[in-house]
Amino acid sequence: MTARVLVIGREGQLARELARARWPDGWSPTFAGRPELDLRFPDKAAAAVTASAADLVVNAAAYTNVDQAESEPDIARLVNAAGPGAIAAACGKIGATLVSISTDYIFDGTKAGPYLEEDPVNPIGAYGRSKAEGEALIRAAWAEHLILRTSWVFSPFGTNFVKTMLRLGSERPQLRIVADQRGCPTGARDLAGAVIGACTAVKSAKAGFGTYHVANSGATTWYDVTRAIFDTLAARGKQVPEIVPITTAEYPTKAARPANSVLDCGRMQSTFGIALPPWQEALKECVDELLKQRHGAGRGRG
Repeated sequence: MTARVLVIGREGQLARELARARWPDGWSPTFAGRPELDLRFPDKAAAAVTASAADLVVNAAAYTNVDQAESEPDIARLVNAAGPGAIAAACGKIGATLVSISTDYIFDGTKAGPYLEEDPVNPIGAYGRSKAEGEALIRAAWAEHLILRTSWVFSPFGTNFVKTMLRLGSERPQLRIVADQRGCPTGARDLAGAVIGACTAVKSAKAGFGTYHVANSGATTWYDVTRAIFDTLAARGKQVPEIVPITTAEYPTKAARPANSVLDCGRMQSTFGIALPPWQEALKECVDELLKQRHGAGRGRG
């Protein structure tokens, strides 16, 4: 089976991992980012999708700065809602399956256990509201879609929690990290594999469309993620900072975060047979790659 794949996004974490991932034989992915496909301009973005004549469109682009979205809700809405809605309509015109990435932040975090796909959404910030609206617009525009909700994404690319902690850990003797928010850290490499696996399944069967949760297995806190990062470094003989647990109240941010955003990924496994490995494995792989990059850069300066 051959498939023309248009990936929206080029520099983000997922797009970078999709670019270096192994795609099925016969699949031909093309990556389109700014300026040729800019979700801030939904009509132009839709026209670009229509012109691509793609069989499959993967929307890996998003406005992801949670705090800045509070100051730029209109831009967040364009990129995360109006843009994806227009793309979904364009996919309907050309008969392309759409895969779009969503977020755990569409939930308010008050549920005691893991969130299921059918749980009611109730975002508590501008970012979450924009993503929830984007989901609704996609569903209304085109039935042949996959909405994949994920959480706490990290990778060797871009800006993310793991890279920030490594930087701060090299600058400070002590890090104070929130310990009362729970979620599922997700490696972008594993997420990319899940995206490709789900695409393969729906394209071959023309079934299984809908909303799914996909994240590395296991739930934890930002504090425990940070400890795991520096445990990996310590095991390699690196000097590490002291990690101090604090509450959300002790670290106020512009945007509120859900206290619990743990995702139940059972539907993804039962439908497609896709289950991601424990987050600790993905984290170790990511940290190891970042350390190799740092070592290589150090040698290059010599």
